[in-house]
Amino acid sequence: MKHLFGKSWLTMIYVFLYIPIVTLVVYSFNASPLVTVWSAFTLKWYPAVVHDSELVGGLILSLKVALLSGLISIVFGTFTAFALVRYRKFTGRTFLASMANAPLVMPDVIVGLSLLLMLISVQRWTGFPDRGMFTILLGHALVGTAYATVVIMSRLREIDTRLEEAAMDLGCKPFQVFALVTLPLIAPALVSALLLTFTLSFDDVVLSAFLSGPGSTTLPLVIFSRARLGLNPSINAVAAIIIAVVSMVVIASSLYQARAERRRQREVNEAYAQTN
Repeated sequence: MKHLFGKSWLTMIYVFLYIPIVTLVVYSFNASPLVTVWSAFTLKWYPAVVHDSELVGGLILSLKVALLSGLISIVFGTFTAFALVRYRKFTGRTFLASMANAPLVMPDVIVGLSLLLMLISVQRWTGFPDRGMFTILLGHALVGTAYATVVIMSRLREIDTRLEEAAMDLGCKPFQVFALVTLPLIAPALVSALLLTFTLSFDDVVLSAFLSGPGSTTLPLVIFSRARLGLNPSINAVAAIIIAVVSMVVIASSLYQARAERRRQREVNEAYAQTN
């Protein structure tokens, strides 16, 4: 009875989460211009997306910002995670840890408003930067670094430091130890952090609304602005394409991480077998 209740509860949760997504994909094939009224099956909204310059421009900008902010986040997140995990005592460690975690608990409205006020002050004194892709990238990288730090820290805590010490005993320099030992071990965490920060950046609305300028409207902002005036099925088509791409990326990433983990475990077992 207990197992039946658990499975039923889990099924209801999945239905609640995924039925709206399935409905959205189904209505992307709706011939009616009304998103909630089904008339007939059609594919006309998918070619229409390609000819919608506003949607295409927003999509390209969102992809650029998300990819760049993800890369920046994992670089700075790796530095921060190393400092907090490997160096237990140094001046300012508590301050660094609190600042690294602050964006995780700070409302996006507060972060966006504070960044906007700072950028306005900087622009007033220096004339740079104008609000646009660069300012959106700064805001997304700030928040993404906090998430990347947490993900990479969790992986670093699991690594046996004796592997790095053994590499140094064998003559490796610190950079070689990082490149040949540490980096392969934290690679799954880096991939996870990149996917997480990419997703957070790609679907962000609040920060982008504060930091965007004329001619720099991301895809979520385009969809949000159209939602207030009435959506059409072309938005459903865009969402369906994004869902398909994200699903393929998530599946590929999961397979890669599972394969890498099995390979790492096999190498560890072989190493232990040789020593014994």
